Amino acid sequence: MCLAIPMQVTAVDGYIARCSARGVEREVSLFLLQDQAIAPGDCVLVHVGYAIQKTTPEEARSAWELYDQILAAEDTARDA
Repeated sequence: MCLAIPMQVTAVDGYIARCSARGVEREVSLFLLQDQAIAPGDCVLVHVGYAIQKTTPEEARSAWELYDQILAAEDTARDA
């Protein structure tokens, strides 16, 4: 199973974007999205250092809500 993390673009320099999510910042390659205009404030799904899809802030928020539910369920199962 592959997992992509929603991140918000904070800066763009060519095919490299600075992205952040939940206090974590990293440089992300935009090479796979070179046919799309990516700008600061946009949300992208990041997998192994590559932005693989542009997404809406609502979709990003929904993904994080699901990830939080999964982590909470794992914590509950581990404590049982």
